[in-house]
Amino acid sequence: MSGPVIAQKAPYPLAVEAGKSYWWCACGKSQSQPFCDGSHKGTEFSPIEYKAAADGTVYFCGCKQSKNGTLCDGSHKSL
Repeated sequence: MSGPVIAQKAPYPLAVEAGKSYWWCACGKSQSQPFCDGSHKGTEFSPIEYKAAADGTVYFCGCKQSKNGTLCDGSHKSL
């Protein structure tokens, strides 16, 4: 098993809408970062659902190393 591709060494700040689902790319290969475009097909990775609890800005993980699931936890600072 190999690790995910590092899409970028910074989070993706994006506005989200309460109640809406967003499918975060876990493999790092998507051309639609930070969201899944199906590029994971044939790998051990699958997209991960993020359901927004409230309207606002969230910071999706770009390095794919976060211990906080789909959201940035600062892991990119040690890469």
